[in-house]
Amino acid sequence: MRTLQQWLDEYSVSHQNKTNKMVHWVCVPAIMFSLMGLLVSLPFPFVEKSIVANWAAVVIALALLFYLRLSFNMFLSMAIVMVGMLALNLQILSSGINLPLVSIGIFVAAWMGQFWGHKIEGKKPSFLEDIQFLLIGPAWLMHFIYKKWGWKY
Repeated sequence: MRTLQQWLDEYSVSHQNKTNKMVHWVCVPAIMFSLMGLLVSLPFPFVEKSIVANWAAVVIALALLFYLRLSFNMFLSMAIVMVGMLALNLQILSSGINLPLVSIGIFVAAWMGQFWGHKIEGKKPSFLEDIQFLLIGPAWLMHFIYKKWGWKY
């Protein structure tokens, strides 16, 4: 099993270009947010939707298990980010805005940005080699925040 640092180091190999890095700072959170919006929009069986009763919460719980296996600190920070994104999506959904449509638009635009960034980089996205890199992308961004603040991840 790879350590968090091994995952981050391997992810960094295809993320050296300054423009590609900047694209990731916008597009990775946008993809996370829009995916949660799509998942929270799906009907959830047997109970009324809430912060814990929706498909996004199920996927978040599974993702957090992945982060917990790698680092407790990363697990905590990703939990805060993900629960915040989920809460915002639930608020948007309850406001009457067409959340699925908005989420699809953000999702498509963000993925276009990601592939454009990798075209500039000249390297294909890491998740094409291992799908787990889809979870490493957000952690990779978070690790820069940890480093800036002198925190251990």
